[in-house]
Amino acid sequence: MKRENIYTIAFLVLLAAAVTTFFYNREKQDPIPPLLERTGPISTTSEWVNTKMAIEGLQYKLRQNPGDMQSKLFLALAYMQEARVTGEHPYYYPAALKLVNEVLSKKNTDEALRYEATVAKSIIQLSLHQFEEALRTGERALEMNSRRAAVYGVLCDANVELGHYEKAVELADKMVSIRPDLQSYARVSYLREIYGDTPGAIVAMRMAADAGYPGLEQTAWTRVTLGKLHEQNGDLQQAEMEYRQVLYEYPDYAFALGGLARLEAKKKNHQDAIKLFDRAAKVIPEFTFHQELAGLYKLTGQPKKAANSRKELLDGLKEDEEAGHIVDLELANIYLELDGDLDQAMKYAWKEYKRRPNNIDVCKTLATIYYKKRDYRQADKFLKKASHTDRQDASLLCLTGLVSYKLGDRVTGQKLLQRSFTIDPFQNNEVGEEGRKMLAATIAGL
Repeated sequence: MKRENIYTIAFLVLLAAAVTTFFYNREKQDPIPPLLERTGPISTTSEWVNTKMAIEGLQYKLRQNPGDMQSKLFLALAYMQEARVTGEHPYYYPAALKLVNEVLSKKNTDEALRYEATVAKSIIQLSLHQFEEALRTGERALEMNSRRAAVYGVLCDANVELGHYEKAVELADKMVSIRPDLQSYARVSYLREIYGDTPGAIVAMRMAADAGYPGLEQTAWTRVTLGKLHEQNGDLQQAEMEYRQVLYEYPDYAFALGGLARLEAKKKNHQDAIKLFDRAAKVIPEFTFHQELAGLYKLTGQPKKAANSRKELLDGLKEDEEAGHIVDLELANIYLELDGDLDQAMKYAWKEYKRRPNNIDVCKTLATIYYKKRDYRQADKFLKKASHTDRQDASLLCLTGLVSYKLGDRVTGQKLLQRSFTIDPFQNNEVGEEGRKMLAATIAGL
């Protein structure tokens, strides 16, 4: 046999052995989920440099010692934060959940570490809209340690999403009594809003924003939420001030850009709104930006761009769904608002209602679908459920006023419509336009 052939055969044998070893080890090992490279404006910040260094340090420690459960939990927490910053939810939440489950599966894990991992798991489940699971996980964490504020936060969130609002109030009160900070004040604010105390909600959210450190993502999110409260209350000037303050402290924060875009849309500056939403969507792949863009492109007579945005929107939600994210309510609202496909909207809304029959947002969506189907009695049934906390939601009051008109109670209908447009005169959705016309016609007839 020629020497060249001997070398060739030897090489092929070694290559086959290497390939076999590679696949065997890949199956046997539990690889560390890699960090994704950022793109766009968020890839050029000093925060990204520091985050990358910290995560690479944790990954190195885990390669040296795969049994280092503390580093594994810290990496999971870092990936949860990276999901918030980048919007890459379909990748980072499953990656974080995998790491957290590994910590929890270790029999001799320190009890304090097990508690922190259990709270983290509940937060991930909340982010994936797995609310019943998040509640059960949070209850397990509470059994481990009832003296920490974080567990009351996740239990509060789960109960809010499931429509257990009175229980959520108890949990928020307990949380703020243990640790009055950004996270507890924010929950107090949300619950005040749900129970109709908008001024009190604004006060609490301002306390939350002031308690945060300028330039951090959590502080930016809180101040954007404060701006949104002003926006929903018709104070566009104050809302704009809050959004711009965020952008001063945290440049290119996508949700602040989205807030400014909504303000431009409410002022009928549609092209400016499109530019801002497009800029926000290039920072992170948040589905609401594509939903708003699709609606604006449709409104301004750009059907091809509307179709492209709608496709990106649905593709993104499909990817989320494949990663374990429950998106039925989001799909119901997309088919309702973008497509006017009431049957598809109803299908998804009922799926969500079976999970969360007491949630006011789910009931509001069903009421809107029934209203557009001209089934006003069914709409009224769900509006009563959506209104039982007396939330001063202008769009909810507008819809309730329209249904009252349709059912023959014009006096109540007029009062509700007047209150709706007193709260927010800038409602720019289809129901809002109908309510504005109905109110104008009623006043003209007096």
